[in-house]
Amino acid sequence: MEDLSTLEKDLMDTISAADDLAALDDARVAALGRKGRLTALMRGLGDLDPDQRKDRAVALNALKDRINQAIETRKAALDAVAIEARLANEKIDVTLPIADENVGRIHPVSHVTDEVIAIFADMGFEVAEGPDIEDDFHNFTALNIPAEHPARQMHDTFYFSSADESERKLLRTHTSPVQIRHMQTTKPPHRIIVPGRTYRCDSDQTHTPMFHQVEGLVVDTETHMGHLKGCLLEFARAFFGIDDLAMRFRPSYFPFTEPSAEMDIGCTRAGGELIVGEGDDWLEILGCGMVHPRVLEAVGLDATIYQGFAFGMGIDRLAMLKYGIPDLRAFFDSDLRWLRHFGFVPLDVPTLAEGLTL
Repeated sequence: MEDLSTLEKDLMDTISAADDLAALDDARVAALGRKGRLTALMRGLGDLDPDQRKDRAVALNALKDRINQAIETRKAALDAVAIEARLANEKIDVTLPIADENVGRIHPVSHVTDEVIAIFADMGFEVAEGPDIEDDFHNFTALNIPAEHPARQMHDTFYFSSADESERKLLRTHTSPVQIRHMQTTKPPHRIIVPGRTYRCDSDQTHTPMFHQVEGLVVDTETHMGHLKGCLLEFARAFFGIDDLAMRFRPSYFPFTEPSAEMDIGCTRAGGELIVGEGDDWLEILGCGMVHPRVLEAVGLDATIYQGFAFGMGIDRLAMLKYGIPDLRAFFDSDLRWLRHFGFVPLDVPTLAEGLTL
């Protein structure tokens, strides 16, 4: 009959010597497996007389418990060593420069929005925000858009269902309603820009049902058309990084401004490629004008005292023009390959001091 003290020492030594989980499992099988040494002794209990069998069974079960406990203890120790090794191998030195491939990319729309905000913030503009879901008054009526205007029709605007059409809600078609809300809740003078999402029923290479705009508003007692021109001239030259960028204003019509104009910048389309700042061609980039007196009156301002200017432009279109993006629909495809190509490093925040395009 095998001596249990000698067997326990052999098994415990094997368990202690296991230097990985595989070796530990081999030690377990050698002791407690179907052909293990302790299992063989348990099977031999039937050959003993009743008194011997009882004492031997108690001793074997106690030994089995100690073996199991030793295995669990060794396993916990090996797991701790494995975790320490993994932590040592996977540690990160936070003092090292960030690897670009590990931090993702900022979407061009977000980056261009930051560029626009940086330029106008340097001119003293503040950022204003408002709801995407609007009512008819703020989106149309207060902006002097007549009831028969095409923009109010179902084919151009996303309306929500309502039993009372006079109170039905809609997805804002421009960010101008924020200008109305700002003038209603804040005393003049006003000097704000309003970046945000807008919605219209349109979809093709240069139009999407949801797109991004930024609009600006200045209202005080002294602002005139010359201030508008100077403001937009400085913006365009800073945004495109061209000090001698050619620019012109053409008369236009918008219900909420009078007089109204569209601003063009110089470009060339030679060889099927659009290049901003070169050639004798022109490209329209925004609409603008002096705030219509009816708009001022709609928010309770005296149009004989106050005047100002407003402008609006598409952020998506600005991104396309500046960074050579050919199709607006790609902005919303969630294609990581496209984002890695056209995206920007997250920590390179655009500023006028360090440069907009980094």
